[in-house]
Parts: sequence; C-alpha cells; structure tokens
Amino acid sequence: RHLVALDAVATEEEVESSRRRPGRGRIIGVVVIVAMLVLLASLRGIFTLFTNYLWYDDIGRTSEWTTVLQAQIVLSVVFVAIFFVLAWLNLVVADRLAPALRPPGPEEELLARWHESVGRRIGLVRFVIAGFFAVIAGAGAASQWNEWILFSNRVDFGIEDPLFGEDVGFYVFRLPFLTFVVSWFFAAFIIIGIITAIWHYINGGIRIQTVDRRTTPQVKAHLSVILAILALLKAADYWLQRYELLGSTQGFRRGAFYTDINANLPAIQLLLLISLFSVGLLVANIWRRGWALPAIAVGLWALIAVVAGGIYPTAIQQLRVSPAELAREEPFIERNIEFTRIAQGLDDVTTGDFTYSGKIDFDKTEELTDVLSNTRLLDPRIVDDSFTLNQVNRDLYRTFSGGVDVDRYTIDGVLTPVVVGVRELGNPTSSSWEVQHAVETHGYGIVVAPANRFNENGQPDFVVRDSPLRSDVDEIMVDQPQVYFGDGMTSYAVVNTTQREFDFIEGFSYDGEGSLPMSSFLRRLAFSFRFNALEPLISGTITDETEVIFARDVTERARRIAPFLYYDSNPYPVVVDGGIVYVIDAYTTSDLYPYAERADVSQLSTADDLRHDFNYVRNSVKVVVDAYDGTVDFYVVDDEDPVLRAYRQEFDDLFRSIDEMPEDIRSHLRFPEDLYRIQ
Repeated sequence: RHLVALDAVATEEEVESSRRRPGRGRIIGVVVIVAMLVLLASLRGIFTLFTNYLWYDDIGRTSEWTTVLQAQIVLSVVFVAIFFVLAWLNLVVADRLAPALRPPGPEEELLARWHESVGRRIGLVRFVIAGFFAVIAGAGAASQWNEWILFSNRVDFGIEDPLFGEDVGFYVFRLPFLTFVVSWFFAAFIIIGIITAIWHYINGGIRIQTVDRRTTPQVKAHLSVILAILALLKAADYWLQRYELLGSTQGFRRGAFYTDINANLPAIQLLLLISLFSVGLLVANIWRRGWALPAIAVGLWALIAVVAGGIYPTAIQQLRVSPAELAREEPFIERNIEFTRIAQGLDDVTTGDFTYSGKIDFDKTEELTDVLSNTRLLDPRIVDDSFTLNQVNRDLYRTFSGGVDVDRYTIDGVLTPVVVGVRELGNPTSSSWEVQHAVETHGYGIVVAPANRFNENGQPDFVVRDSPLRSDVDEIMVDQPQVYFGDGMTSYAVVNTTQREFDFIEGFSYDGEGSLPMSSFLRRLAFSFRFNALEPLISGTITDETEVIFARDVTERARRIAPFLYYDSNPYPVVVDGGIVYVIDAYTTSDLYPYAERADVSQLSTADDLRHDFNYVRNSVKVVVDAYDGTVDFYVVDDEDPVLRAYRQEFDDLFRSIDEMPEDIRSHLRFPEDLYRIQ
C-alpha cells in the first residue's frame, strides 16, 4: 500500500510538472520574442553608431567624436551611479528602520500579499527600483556634455563684473554646470524622498488610517535628514541665484538693475540664511523626532519667500524706481551698453561725422575711377534667376541650390567683384535607386560673372560657364569641376559601381578620399540600415570596389566634427588651385555674458544656426570644405576669443592657425553675413 501511495504521489508530481512546463515555455517564448523585437528596433541605432565610427575614422576625426561621446557616457554613468547609490542606501536604511511588528489594520491587509510575494527577494526589488529611477534621473545628464567641457577647460576673459567682481569666465564657463548640478541633486533628493516615504509606508513605519502613532520616530529622523539635505541644496541654489541676477530680464534692460541690487539681492541673501537655519532645525529634529521643527522651517521659509522674494521687490520697483526711473537706472544702463558692446564685438567701433552733399564734384571723379568701376551692378538675389536660366543643364544639373554669392577675383590683372554659383544636383530624373545614387552622383563646375558689367543683352557676362566647363580668364581655371560636397546636398552616393557616373569626362569615376568602402557584407548591411534602404545590401550594381559617400552637405559635415560651433547660413564657393572649396563662417556664442543684451536674431532665417538666445558672439573660425573629397579644415581667425580658447584646450588637434590657410583662400575671406545682420 505504501508503494502504491508513493507511486500515486510521483504520478501527481509528474502531472503537475507537465502542467507547469507549457506555462514556463510560453513565458520563455514571450521573453525571446520581446528580446528579438528590442534587438531589431535597436539595430538601426547600432549600425548608425557603427557607420559613424567608420566615417570619423576615415577622415581622421575619431578623437573629436570620441571626446564628445565619452563626455556623454561618463556624465550619464556618473549621475546614474550617484542616484542609484543614494536611492539604494535610503531604501536599505528604510528596511533597517522598519518596525518589528507592523500595526494591524486595513492598510496592512492590503500590503500583506506584497510582503508574502516579495519575501527574500527584497534585495533584488531594492536594486530594481533604485536602478529604474537612476536611469530615468541620470541618463539626461548626457545633454550637459558641452557645459562640462567648458567647465573643465575654463579660462578667464580678463573682464570683471561690476557687482561681485567675478571674472566673466565664471558666468560663461562655471555657472551653467554648477546650476545644473545643484538643480539635479535637488530634484534627485525630492524623488528619493518620495520613494523612501513610500518604502516606509510599505514597511509599516508610516500608517495613515491608524488611530495610534502614524509615523515612527525612526522614520521621522530619516525623513528629517533628507529634508535637511534638500534645504542645504536650496541654500546652494540661492548662492548661485545671486550671480544669475546679472542676467536678469526683470529690470529696464538685461542685467542687475536698481530693484535687483536693492531688493532682489538682499531677499536672496535672506532666503539663503533662512535655508541654512532650516538645515539646523531639521538636523535637530533627528533627535527631537517630531513634526514641529520641520513645520516651523517650512512655514518660515514660505513666509520669507513671499514677502522678501515677491512683495518687497515689487514695492521697491513701484515706489522708488518708477517715479524716477531714468535717474535710478542710469548707471546700470551704462553697464548694459558697455557690456553689450563688448559681448557683441562692437567695443572697438570707430564713429565719426559724415557730411552729405547731394552734388557731384565731377572734377574728382577721375580720382575715383577704381571705386566707380568696381560698383556692383548685379544683385545676387536677383541675378540668381539668370544663372539658372542660362547655365543649368536641363538633363541633370538644374539648380544652384545654394544660391549665388558675391566674391572678388583677379580678371585680366584687375581685382574685380563677381557673382559665383556652383552647379549642383537638382531633383532626381528617375525613381530608380541606381540612377539616383549611382549615376547622378555629383554636381558639376562653377559659374562666374563680373558683378560690375553685363553683356549686350543685359545678361550676366559669364567668364566661367557651360558644361563641359569653359573659362575665358586665365586667373580662374577649374581642373576638378566635379562637386560631391556642396550647400544643401542631403542624399548619399555610391561610386565605383557597375553603373557609369554621369559626367562630361568619358569614363570618369570618383577617386577622392571622401568615400567609405562597402567591401564586406557587414558594412553593406550597416549602410542598408543607416539609409533605411534594402538596395545597398542586394543591388547588383555594388561590387567589392564600391564605396559610399554621405554627410555631403558642407555645413552638416563641419557640424558633425565640431558640434559645439554655430555655422553661418551662407557657405560660399572659392576656386583654389584648380579645385572648388566652400568657406563657412563658424561662431562661438553664450547666453551668460553679464549685463549684455540678447542679440536680435529677427533678421535671420528660422533654420539659421544662430537663431537661438545668446548675448555673446564671435566669428572665431573659418571652415574650409573641399567640394571633391570633403576634407574639412578649421582655421582660427580670432585666437583671443575665450570660448574658443576653452574648446581648443579640449580639441587641440582640430584647429589650425590662420597662418596655415593658403593665401588663395585667405584673399577670399569676407565679413560674415549673419554676424553683420546681428551687429
């Protein structure tokens, strides 16, 4: 009978096991499917990262890319780790402070099942909760990579602010990152405080519906420590707010004006003292373990914040400043004007009188022959249509997408103003992938016309024109007319395929250095995911010798290498040594120059790089991009710019001296259009 009974038990266990296996199998299957979906969704990002590495490695700019990427990763890891440790420690402390016996009641009945299901896995639960919130709170720190680079490479401007005597570099380089750190920690401890309070509630240290003691003394002490830390962080925030007054917009103009200095600043200092006093009360409450001291701290804090931070400054503004605004604000307006001029690069402007007369002194016209003969008769905004009408190739090169630009060249021994345009790719002539990306791969040539004359038909007198390219002047000869990188070129091209590239040179194929090999299946797969197209993987036109060209817009190309600079909206072409290059003006900016007014960007296009808030700007860099092989060089034209000096300490290999720029390019440099509009 015993053997039969054991047999029956074994049979029941086998049946139960067989019932469980399908359930576990389904769970494993779901997990596998979810993992595969996540992997597929991540593949494009992974392959984009991989092809980015190939691109940076090919152009020799891996160090710049990894510097930015490393800063993002390090910041994320550090802040995620900090939050995780703080949250995990507070959860551990909350478990240590849990009462031995949880008070009975309706709340405990609801939480009993939680404790039964968690059981010995409480350590894992703590780990998961702390990790989940740490990733949410810390991952965003990666966006502060630029502020961190400037903070860690800060330099002095050599100019002190008139209120605190701090160097301007403190406001531009240090204040942004310090403000972020204090704000982040404050928000982090609020989240940790909420999580900790909920954990105490789960552990029975806090009860809401009980008639007896609702919070244990140990919990009160623990929460008092968190509140004390929050008060201390708020004191640090008030300390930084003192300096932020120099960028205040509440006064007559931007900066610390009468009310800021005589009302807001004392109010902030008083709130700073109150927050420190609150820290003391909350620390004392660790031993008192009641709610009276925290209530006093919060109540006093709120009262002072309303009276000193709101009512008092408003009263000062209305009763003392407004009745005699000019007299009160005059010295601060002078500061605003002085610092605005310095920040916008207008402090060295020479002013003078110009006497206008409506009469022409014909006796002096001969002395002005050179000036008058160079008067520009062709407006590039209007003549663009004539360029398009006369100098496009209807079969392929149908546009001057970057518009036409103004420049000067020596023509027949005379320095002459000209308008120039690059004949770039138009809309695809075919929906075929091979035609769009393997045949119509590049633009062709440059068109030049003197700006001070026109032909007998009233049209531009083109001296460099047509396809194939023809030049009527020896000074402007283009031996490499193919344009693979230009202004507004957004598509990618595959070269050295079985298809012949469309060009006016028979048998032409690309042999520049701006392409990446597609020689392996992995690379073809990666580019297929990057371009969201199947053809790079399956097209029969691609061989082991095929290469791909992307990031062809010259501004995008420069931005990928130096994302911390801002770029002028109008790159312009220059003929140099028989080839074509683009010159781009690059800027450094800041919104934290004390007392300086924000720049007026209303005249800039909405897509302009400089269409953002800033009150300091310098055109410190000229970028030169080769139109054939995509080579990008950064030349420093203002080595006194402190912001650029900070970047150069981090990216020393990126920048070259203006003395290294070829003279043929230097002779074509001009004043930046966007900067001119702003100034």
